[in-house]
Amino acid sequence: MDDAAAADSSPLHIVIFPWLAFGHLLPGLGLAERLASRGHRVSFVSTPRNISRLRPVAPSLAPLINFAALPLPRVDGLPDGAEATSDVPPGRTDLHLMAFDGLAAPFSSFLDAACAGDGKLDWVVVDSYHYWAAAAAECRNIPCVLNMTYSAATSVQYGVPRGVSTAVGDLGPSIVQRFMLTFERCKLLAHRSCVELEPESMPLLPDIFGKPVIPVGLLPPSPSTGECHGEHNDTNEAAALSSWLDKQQPKSVVYAAFGSEAPLSVEQLHEIAHGLELAGTGFLWALKKPGRGAAALEGDDGVLLLPPGFEERTRGRGLVTMGWVPQLSVLAHGAVGAFLTHCGWSSTIEGLLFGQPLVMLPFLGEQGINARLMERKQVGVQVPRHGDDGRSFDREGVASSVRAVMSQEEGGRVFAANAKKLREIVADESLQGRYVDEFVRFLRSYKQKEIREDEGC
Repeated sequence: MDDAAAADSSPLHIVIFPWLAFGHLLPGLGLAERLASRGHRVSFVSTPRNISRLRPVAPSLAPLINFAALPLPRVDGLPDGAEATSDVPPGRTDLHLMAFDGLAAPFSSFLDAACAGDGKLDWVVVDSYHYWAAAAAECRNIPCVLNMTYSAATSVQYGVPRGVSTAVGDLGPSIVQRFMLTFERCKLLAHRSCVELEPESMPLLPDIFGKPVIPVGLLPPSPSTGECHGEHNDTNEAAALSSWLDKQQPKSVVYAAFGSEAPLSVEQLHEIAHGLELAGTGFLWALKKPGRGAAALEGDDGVLLLPPGFEERTRGRGLVTMGWVPQLSVLAHGAVGAFLTHCGWSSTIEGLLFGQPLVMLPFLGEQGINARLMERKQVGVQVPRHGDDGRSFDREGVASSVRAVMSQEEGGRVFAANAKKLREIVADESLQGRYVDEFVRFLRSYKQKEIREDEGC
């Protein structure tokens, strides 16, 4: 074998540094596992507490995945242990970004140590906020990939901001400036999507961004690998939920969960509760307290998170839990017939992985794009919005949407059938694996092209 062929077949060493949010950390871990399963080495960079809350990787992959824990610097006003965005109290996002920027020097030291160790880092995969990480890699001649963890429809709508100055002021770069500074230093973009799910959007992306955009597949979680562990994993709670679901009729329960960061007020929680009550179906609600954290059915001001008497009136057909919920296991359970979701991309993919039709209640911009995408594919309905801001919703809208999707009439059957069709895409391990293989081939060919150009070939 000549030197070029040997280089082409040798394992890559790839650094993956996700943004400090579980909607980024978990897909990043999924990509790391898929790369390691193909024999490549991965250095997965995050903070200690975030790493401790990730599920363990398979023993066969553990030797190829190195978790590099960079302690998050303390910032006045940011609570201790607030390492992921789900830990950050409302109004403290800027402080979290400030702490994140404090990882710049430790990350540079990590790159130096990794290069000194074996002299070989092939690629660094970063998220949109990581402008200083991309700069550190660039000055060490390590090419960067910008990891897009959103739907392709989201990237089509937002595209590349135009006319944005990248001059950074005293308060640091804005979110848009962070993206632009990172984007400028990345050779290509990796996108968490596939043509089969988004045939309208994926082909548009190379022209929109002016750089290669390589789909890495949907990176669906594997039910066999489990979910987060550590402080969030309560096996007793999981067993109790499973036992409750076992007693319900097939496809009779709507599972309601809105992620860890949905900006829900107590008033909105009450409307959702009344809506679930009016719908008349079974329900399992993974309830998160507004402002994050705490396992009590009362807000910081003493206001009850659920309407008075709600639990008594729905006892037997409904269950509200504020503990840890094994979402994959719940979605896989035969008693669940629909998913009431905020339509974050990870949650959307998880719902489709198990063929669950969707009742969609988005709160933030990207979630609305995902909801409209799924609505066009007729896998569910959005809860109606009204009011001057077009964002308000009420109990009647929640109830009618749940009934429409859970219905055994023609409309409900259409949603269920279309969700099952999309499940064939999301759950197709061979299809999703081919996207990872193509991503690796592109990384290799791009690297070899740069080597030849440097050598004047």
